[in-house]
Amino acid sequence: MKKRKKIREKGKVRLSKVFQEFKKGDRVCLVRELSQRGLFPKQFHGLTGTIEGKRGRAYMVRFKNGRIYKKLVIKPVHLKKLKG
Repeated sequence: MKKRKKIREKGKVRLSKVFQEFKKGDRVCLVRELSQRGLFPKQFHGLTGTIEGKRGRAYMVRFKNGRIYKKLVIKPVHLKKLKG
């Protein structure tokens, strides 16, 4: 579990990360942004999932937790697009 940021990553979040766009079916990794308060369950940090749709500014992400598929509504600051 990540508890600290590297020295050059501290401070405000880049605007390109806040306003990044995803399409339905994109593969993403759930990465907790430490400078944002709350609204991200710690136990899902590092999991991968697919974008199901959009709800306001946030995205619905479907991922597998054990044997069960779950959906979370997460802001794009906490998402990282996977290649391929």
